[in-house]
This record gives sequence, structure tokens and C-alpha cells, in this order.
Amino acid sequence: MIFKKYQKYLLRIYVNNLISVSLVFLIISFIISIFEEIKFFETKEVDLYYPIVLTLLNLPSVLYEIWPFIFLIVSIFFFIYLNDRDEIDLLKSNGIDNLQLLKFLSTVSILFGLIIIVFYYTFSSSLKNQYLLFKNKFTGGNEYLAVVNESGLWIKENIENNINIINALKFEGNHLEDLTITQVDTKYKTAKTMISKKADISSKLWLLKDVEVYNYEMQKEKFKTLIYQSSFDGEIISNLFSNLNSLNIYQLHRLSNNYKRIGYSTTEIKIHLNKIYSLPFYLLFMTILGSILMIKLKFIKSKLLILIIGVFASVMVYYLNYFSSLFGSNETIPITLSVWLPVFILSLTCLMGMVKINEI
Repeated sequence: MIFKKYQKYLLRIYVNNLISVSLVFLIISFIISIFEEIKFFETKEVDLYYPIVLTLLNLPSVLYEIWPFIFLIVSIFFFIYLNDRDEIDLLKSNGIDNLQLLKFLSTVSILFGLIIIVFYYTFSSSLKNQYLLFKNKFTGGNEYLAVVNESGLWIKENIENNINIINALKFEGNHLEDLTITQVDTKYKTAKTMISKKADISSKLWLLKDVEVYNYEMQKEKFKTLIYQSSFDGEIISNLFSNLNSLNIYQLHRLSNNYKRIGYSTTEIKIHLNKIYSLPFYLLFMTILGSILMIKLKFIKSKLLILIIGVFASVMVYYLNYFSSLFGSNETIPITLSVWLPVFILSLTCLMGMVKINEI
């Protein structure tokens, strides 16, 4: 793509504003986040750099969540910059109207959106993963491990002086199917193995059904039902895999396939992936929305009032997106529709705002 001279000038203004606004949001996010991390470590004897490191690892992920609002504010500042220097009229006198400006900003925002989901999201998810791993060392729960892979759901938990390794081929709701619990001592010598066709895990007292128990000499006992005391229940296990921001796009697709193998719901992953894919369009329409506000409301001289209107528009978009995603999570409406409906509504709003845009 070859930019004309005026386009290079406009691009420089836009990028400078993008960097400035992003830095402001980074500083605000850092201040808010570091207080949360300090509170987390207040009962732990650690050096000050621990909260700082955790905050820095989490910042890119925080910034990723607010990119659409950053782009709206950037477009407002972009027009404020041009208006303050009367460069809008100068551009118009050279045949560059409002619609051409919108086309240029739309192209730039789409390009940035693609860069963000291809490169930035991969970077931020990697740091988020390190953040969670690092923080887990101080939660007191690092004696537990849970993972979903091609061979099903795996859980390792320490109970008293034993290590229990749990494998289930299917996980649905509060039930596990084809369950194997291998109990070993601290030297990893097998003490007991329990095999169950089905288990109710609605509480931490698991109800195992049709159970075969093998001791270390491989002697077998059969039980119709058996109680197993665990540190997990169905809700806790579900929440273990809820932080999808720590996975890149490839890992999300792989996790989705593994969830399907064990019969676990992939709704949250589908919503998360659709949100990633829809980000360039959000950036596009938020940029257009901010530009339309500046063009249509140029009679408002107060910059502060314009910013307040922009923030109000951002909040409205946020809640539209939030409630739509909520309906998708509950499967009240189709998953894809729950993510793309706010984008569609936003696009209609922008199209209506662009009517007679050059007559202003």
C-alpha cells in the first residue's frame, strides 16, 4: 500500500496520538493493577519487585481488552489536532473531504486490528500465561494440577501423604465418566487404583458408581458406590480452564478439540475466538464512531465535553457487548450472533452517522 504525502502526514498524527493515548491507559492500568498485586502479597513476605513484575506481565492483556475504546479516543484527538490547526479546511480546499478522511482512518484501523490479533494478542497471551504461572506459586494451590489433553481430563492433587492422579475420558456438568484414580505415595509407588464408570462430582465428596478397587498387590474389590474425598468439585474444575486470555489462537483451537473429546462445553472458547476475530471490526467502527462524533458535533467547542460524550459512547458499546456475550454464554442466543450482533449494531450506527457526512 503506497501512501500519498498527505496520508503519510495524517498517519504520523494518528500514530502519535495512538502512542500517547495508549501510554496514558498503560499508566492508569499500571497504577490500578499494582495496588491489587500489593494487596495480594500483603500477607506474604516478598520483595517489592514481585508486585511490579506481576503487574508488568499482566499489563499487555489489560490493554488488549480496552483497545476499542483507545481507538475511539484516538480518533477524537486526531480530529481535535487537525481542528486546532484549521487543517480540516485546508484538506477540504485540496479536495480531501470528510468521507475520504473516514476511508483513510478506516484502512489504518483495520491494519492495526490485524496486527493486534496476529502479533500483539500472541504476545499478550504468552505474558498472561507467565503471569498466571508466576502467581500460582504464591496461591498455596500449586500442589494441585489440572489439564485437558487428547487423553481426557487429568487432575493431580495432594491429600494428606498421598498423591492422587485422576483421569476421566469424559467431563460433562457435574459428572465424570470412565474415571481412574491412581493413589501413590510420596515416592510415587502405587498404593491403590480405583476405576469407576461414572462419578457425581457436584460436591467435594465424589460419589463413584460401579467401582473396582485394586490394591498394590493387584487384588480387586467391587463396590456399587464409593465415596471419594477430593479438593475439587464440578464448579472448581470448570473454573480452572476459564482464563482463556493466556492461550494464543492455535492453543485455543487445540483446547477446543480436547474439550470436544471429553464432552466438555466449548461455548466459552467459541465466544473468545469470535471476540478475537471481531476485534479489527470493532476497531474500525469505534474509529468511525469517534470521527463522526467530531464531525457532527463540531459546533461543540469544549474538548472536555466531546471527550465525555466519547467516553459515554464507549460505555454504551461496552454494555451492549457485555450483555450480548452474556446471552451467548447462557446459549439464549447463538454463540456467533452474541459476539457479532453488537458489531452489526455498531456498523448500522456508523452508516447512519455517515449520511450526508460531506455536507457538514
